[in-house]
Amino acid sequence: MTVASPDLRTERSTLMVTGMTCAACSGRVQRALEREEGVRSAHVNLMTGQAEIVYQPDVVSPDALVSVVTATGYGASVPAPGSDAIADTEALDRTRSDELHELASKLKFAVAVAILSMVMMPFAEVPDAMTGDPMMRLIAPLADGLRSLVPALGQLHPSAWRWILLALTLPTVLWAGRHFYTRAWAAFRHHSADMNTLIAVGTGAALVFSIAMTVGGDWFGAHGIRPVVYYEAVNTIIALILVGNYLETRAKRQTTGAIRRLIGLRPKTARIRRNGSDHEVALEDVQVGDEVIVRPGERVPVDGEVLEGRSSIDEAMLTGEPLPVGKEPGDEVTGGTVNLTGAVVFRATRVGRDTVLANIIRMVQEAQGSRAPIQALADRVSAVFVPVVISIAIATFVVWFIMAPPPSSGVRALAAAVTVLIIACPCAMGLAVPTAVMVATGRGAERGLLIKGGEPLQRVASLDVVVLDKTGTITEGRPAVAVMRVAEGVDQAEFLRLAASIERRSEHPLAEAIVRSAQEGGVTLHEPEFFEAVPGKGIRGRVEGSDVLVGTVRFLEEEGVETLPFATVAKELSAQAHTPVAVAVNGRLVGLLGIADPVRGTSRDAVLALQDLDLDVVMLTGDNRYTAEVVSHEVGIGTVIAEVLPDRKLDEVRALQATGQVVAMVGDGINDAPALAAADVGIALGSGTDVAIESADITLISGDLMGVARVVKLCRQTMAVMRQNLFWAFAYNVIGIPVAAGVLYPAFGILLTPTMAATAMAVSSVSVVTNSLRLRKAA
Repeated sequence: MTVASPDLRTERSTLMVTGMTCAACSGRVQRALEREEGVRSAHVNLMTGQAEIVYQPDVVSPDALVSVVTATGYGASVPAPGSDAIADTEALDRTRSDELHELASKLKFAVAVAILSMVMMPFAEVPDAMTGDPMMRLIAPLADGLRSLVPALGQLHPSAWRWILLALTLPTVLWAGRHFYTRAWAAFRHHSADMNTLIAVGTGAALVFSIAMTVGGDWFGAHGIRPVVYYEAVNTIIALILVGNYLETRAKRQTTGAIRRLIGLRPKTARIRRNGSDHEVALEDVQVGDEVIVRPGERVPVDGEVLEGRSSIDEAMLTGEPLPVGKEPGDEVTGGTVNLTGAVVFRATRVGRDTVLANIIRMVQEAQGSRAPIQALADRVSAVFVPVVISIAIATFVVWFIMAPPPSSGVRALAAAVTVLIIACPCAMGLAVPTAVMVATGRGAERGLLIKGGEPLQRVASLDVVVLDKTGTITEGRPAVAVMRVAEGVDQAEFLRLAASIERRSEHPLAEAIVRSAQEGGVTLHEPEFFEAVPGKGIRGRVEGSDVLVGTVRFLEEEGVETLPFATVAKELSAQAHTPVAVAVNGRLVGLLGIADPVRGTSRDAVLALQDLDLDVVMLTGDNRYTAEVVSHEVGIGTVIAEVLPDRKLDEVRALQATGQVVAMVGDGINDAPALAAADVGIALGSGTDVAIESADITLISGDLMGVARVVKLCRQTMAVMRQNLFWAFAYNVIGIPVAAGVLYPAFGILLTPTMAATAMAVSSVSVVTNSLRLRKAA
């Protein structure tokens, strides 16, 4: 790999790569890119057909990178300028559709020629080495029937039939199967080998041998060698491999079905109001700030905030939840959701690549392009697989040539060697893990579960402990003031005014509850003159000349405030699952607020579901112990760690990890971000802050805790499929290659033909992809 100069700026580019069929293909393209001067890093994904490259634009250009890829024998292109995740996906889908159409045309031709060549082979004399082929035994009676129906067919000399077969075979090799040979040659020039090498060498050897027998048949006959040809084997192998390629490409296209369905949620047009009149415009023409009109039954085109009207919105595409959500002025709507009941007018706030839907598609794309650690084993094997298979084929030829009785030893040796080359299938190993990752992440997106790649997917399947934050995770996260107790002589409205005025600067959910209570009570708030948040404890500030402290009882005690008069009240509130918030003015405790945060309706069921999955569930919260234990008892959590500051949440997660357990942290707030990042798996609720979501490996769009159990089930099912795929891929090659070499022939008389090998290889790769597609109905 070329070392790029560290002092030059770098850019990131994505190339669309076509024609890759196995892990060796993507590996060769990646190595070629990495060797190019100016390339810092490159990652090529077989399933998405994309190459992600970090390069130095002052040294190399995207067009030059395209040339590097095309020099390896594959197609490449740069996405259109300004394209986003949706445009890239649509381009990839079109490319795969074109590829599928071209494969279908080649397949039809190759199958027709293969059938014709098998029918003609008995007229050209079936070689002794092929008499064990079940397909040839089926064809022989048909040939005899044709001889009796059309006597002239039998009057042609076998050598004439061999020339006819050659004429039929050449178009198959030079057109239908041309890409196998061009890619094999490109690999050879780069001192590499892949699946195309095996096919090209196997069919090429059979073709060259057959041409020699056709051109010099008389010479070989004069020297006691019976002329035999393998045209039907060449045609049938190419046809069967094209069948496998076609089914595999179609199945790969199905793995991206989830993204296509998400893209399909976008309407093509939007109805907007400009200059007092309504216009229907293309979706791409909607701008931030436009007033968008959505009638009942229509899809919301972009993200926005409701200005007029009330309606119910079906957000199942976003959250996976079937129940509609009521919307009124001030509420947010998301592009791709369905307006059910009333007409609404909303102001567009996010359009194009900035919408929630576009970001979901981008995250799913990135996840599908990632690698699971379990893939490393398959990659290591794939790197040496083809050279090892070629070595085995050479050894097979030598052994058969020496051991088989003359004069057919050369024919049998060639047939066995070709069979070894054809039956070997690196494709199955290369597809075993990426196909499962693609289908699983797509399925997760459909259920409102955004998994950010193969690595967290694999870790989730190994989880031992799930740590749950309380506020906003187990509870609704929208607390309200339920109790207000003030000291003797303190005016309740004044008390609330001071507390709410200082809290209006805070983003904490408890602060929001205090402010909302004051506003609903008609209390006029004032801008604080001074404000300082103390994470996990409370707030210091000054309002109209008064020093105000708002926070936990312990925080006020640390600040030198006497809290004893309200100690009993604080305990009573805690026992009722209310969070006590103390307020001090000018060093004196003036009252307590009891804030309740109702438990989510699904939290108890979610905890039970996680426990049924043999996971330990722990509650980790900065709230006081009394409140935490009441909530934990309500939802069925046995282990509670309470009164934990944000930095200690990180320590508690690490303490659990230190015991050797794999830990997931589930949270929604800024204070959860360090713990989310430190956990083996960070799971953020979609209703949480952007910081929490960015720190997490998985995002539950709906904010429903049941999503945690669903994602664990999905990941476990995915890992099971990955292991099944890898087992089949390795077992197939470990068993198939020796059988193809003829190890069972001495004892049982079992010997495979090249045609049988081609069938087995096609079944191998297609079966792996088909097994992965079962995940479309998972979780």
